[in-house]
Amino acid sequence: MTEPYQENMITGNLMRDEARFRTLFDRCDDIVFRSFRLGGKRGALLIFMDGMVEELRVETDILKPLLSCGRSEEDSENDKWAWLVYDVLPAEKIAKKMREDQAAQAVLSGDVLLLVDGVPGSLLIGMYSIITRSIEEPESEPVIRGPRDGFTECLQINITMIRRRLKTSKLKSESFHVGTLSQTKLSVMYVEGIAKQNLVDEVKARIQNIQIDVVLESGYIEELMMDNRYSIFPQLMSTERPDRATAMLAEGRVVILVDNTPFILIAPATSHEMLQAAEDYSQNFIVVTATRWLRLSLSLIALIFPSMYIAITTMHQEMLPTDLLLSIASSREAVPFPAIVEAIMIETAFEGLREAGIRLPRQVGQAVSIVGALVIGQAAVQAGLVTSSLVIVVSATGIASFIFPTYNLGLSIRFLRFPLMIIAGVLGLYGIFIFLLALLIHLTKLKSFGVPYLSSVASMNSIGLKDALLRLPWWYRAKGN
Repeated sequence: MTEPYQENMITGNLMRDEARFRTLFDRCDDIVFRSFRLGGKRGALLIFMDGMVEELRVETDILKPLLSCGRSEEDSENDKWAWLVYDVLPAEKIAKKMREDQAAQAVLSGDVLLLVDGVPGSLLIGMYSIITRSIEEPESEPVIRGPRDGFTECLQINITMIRRRLKTSKLKSESFHVGTLSQTKLSVMYVEGIAKQNLVDEVKARIQNIQIDVVLESGYIEELMMDNRYSIFPQLMSTERPDRATAMLAEGRVVILVDNTPFILIAPATSHEMLQAAEDYSQNFIVVTATRWLRLSLSLIALIFPSMYIAITTMHQEMLPTDLLLSIASSREAVPFPAIVEAIMIETAFEGLREAGIRLPRQVGQAVSIVGALVIGQAAVQAGLVTSSLVIVVSATGIASFIFPTYNLGLSIRFLRFPLMIIAGVLGLYGIFIFLLALLIHLTKLKSFGVPYLSSVASMNSIGLKDALLRLPWWYRAKGN
């Protein structure tokens, strides 16, 4: 006896339910409908997606037991699915769904749907076949010393890689689906008792408020969750390294893992962490401290070196030693362009070569970027288009821009160089100081999930400065200092 028809409910009338699912999956040739007799008596139907489910497993683990089961009429009065779940089907991930839309979404996600004539609702049997690349070393965050494994495009594998490192029940993982069309699954992970509850609630609230059709990469989520959506600086950290994500979880951060991408997000993000490499805590603390200061110095060079050259050679020549000034002046005699045009032209060429090196096949990309820079720089000097001193400045700036462990921060600094060069050509050093002051004000006001971007250094407290400017030894940390 079937139950009355209800909108969007699986009623148990197999003919009607099958027709509705066939209409729903119309022109979806990869959806398989397999009709059979449950125990040779009652009609039943399996629905699954070809390619996401191993058909051989469906035949051996689901269809064969259902065809040979001995009692299709002796159902439990309380739950007509109970005897199938506990006596017939293998010990797989099984869930019962009553709504048609939920069942259809599960089929599209890789589950096998079972409908039985006369039994309202459906069973979802987890037979998802994981097709992913093997675990490899992250190319965007290489290390000399440290783990060599990196996240993959499979969400469940990524969660497992973190749980291998944090074997505690306090590590929580909550799932969400984002994207009206893509229904992309993501997981929010945090350590209960260490992560602040208001931070966890804020992250989950922002995820639930996301309105978008398709999510193909974690960058979509990052852009929709930022505090200041018009800031050029990254407000969430991204990483491919499970060890770095685990370290952030232990510090009370929230990790957001998105299916189909190896890049996970970490909230909140602060400025000093963008200049820290994954292997900083695997090397000698004295060497790492010196390296952090080197990174800080080179980051300033990457930002202001070309603009300082433009400002000094154009408006503040009195700041240069006489011999250096005469050398620069003599090299500029045959150059028809002012310093600002030279700098923008050669910087644009350098950035274009770097971008081309990234997009070209790996075997030729690096060679093209290096050889191209050498050839173009030498040709430009010989043709009298730019001075040799500017080529040296641009080369030093390019080398300095490679030191950023976080690629997103490096992109921001590379972009800011161009408006800073224009301001330096118009206002000189005064323009540079005004630009840097405005940039500092922006960074001071910038927040990541309510946490100030410069929180570790702006407060000037010993706790923040210990890890921002120094790398304290583990034996010192173990004393609770």
